Amino acid sequence: MSLNLQNKKAVVAQVSETLSTAQTIVIAEYAGVTVESMTVIRAQARKANVFLHVVKNTLARIATEGTKFAPLADQMVGQLIYAVSDDPIAAAKIISDFVKANSKVKIVAGMYNDQMLDAAGVKQLAAMPSRDELLAMAMGVMQQVPAGFVRVVAALRDKKEQEAA
Repeated sequence: MSLNLQNKKAVVAQVSETLSTAQTIVIAEYAGVTVESMTVIRAQARKANVFLHVVKNTLARIATEGTKFAPLADQMVGQLIYAVSDDPIAAAKIISDFVKANSKVKIVAGMYNDQMLDAAGVKQLAAMPSRDELLAMAMGVMQQVPAGFVRVVAALRDKKEQEAA
């Protein structure tokens, strides 16, 4: 379905707005993927707050002009899906999981922290723990520290009681 000029402007505006706050973008080629697979990945992306869309490459290039993602314009060739996230790792995780589940999907490129990423770089980024995982780890450590402290204080109290007796 062809878009008229007004719809094209709306798509460019939506993508530009999404890119303005994003930290990460990952581009993958999805030729030959079934509609069911695309539906599953879109649902996963929504849960992870990842903007995941198929956009005409010309419109995507226009949307990235003047943003930190402008260097990706050269990579925007072929049948592509764009994953954009405010979380530095979420887009990479979603696309990497999609690649594992579908052999037809290939990571083309990505960008994080003003650094261009190839497919290997995107996979490395996806392997890092997410913000939520890091917070969970920190909370686990924080819960263990007070318990350990209480045991040390109790042991010192017991030792002093034994010495006094």
